[in-house]
Amino acid sequence: MRLETPRMTIRPWQANDLPAFAAINADPDVRRYYYPSRLTRAESDAVVESCMRHLAEHGFGFLALERKADGALVGGAGLSWTDIVPGEPAVEIGWILARRFWREGYAREASLAWLAHGWSLGLRDIVGYTSEINSPSRALMAALGMRRDPADDFRDPTVPPDNPLSPHVLYKIGNPGGGTAATCPPAGPPL
Repeated sequence: MRLETPRMTIRPWQANDLPAFAAINADPDVRRYYYPSRLTRAESDAVVESCMRHLAEHGFGFLALERKADGALVGGAGLSWTDIVPGEPAVEIGWILARRFWREGYAREASLAWLAHGWSLGLRDIVGYTSEINSPSRALMAALGMRRDPADDFRDPTVPPDNPLSPHVLYKIGNPGGGTAATCPPAGPPL
């Protein structure tokens, strides 16, 4: 699958993306709101493998963002099933960008393309979540039209409870066309 935006091609990961994506995941500034805070090369490569497995199983996933002007890897963004949020499994939107591409609108541009794609699949709603202290991602979710209900906030079970990244906020957006796709992923191997 491929999506096009004015400045980027959103595409499956390729082997030559792995070093650049590992550098993104090893940057403490990029990963300051993630747990664990930095990933090794092997851990970063495993993330890509998981993303590609999700794409094969579900037809969408967290994919590479390639800048059209020069082929540079901007980062990654996409949709994926999650069962971390309270309630039933949900489709989550997410992004991570190399620091040199921050504040240039790439995350918003990619996210708008992914939301449109999700709606074209008939998804009823899409969620986004992040640590409570991640102001940049929270601002983008709000700018995308996603709304937060403090009653939906939760502690991320993958983060130690005493870690400042544990409290999470949940944002949601509904399909403007209503959507008919199931909210639970089709049966298949666990992600």
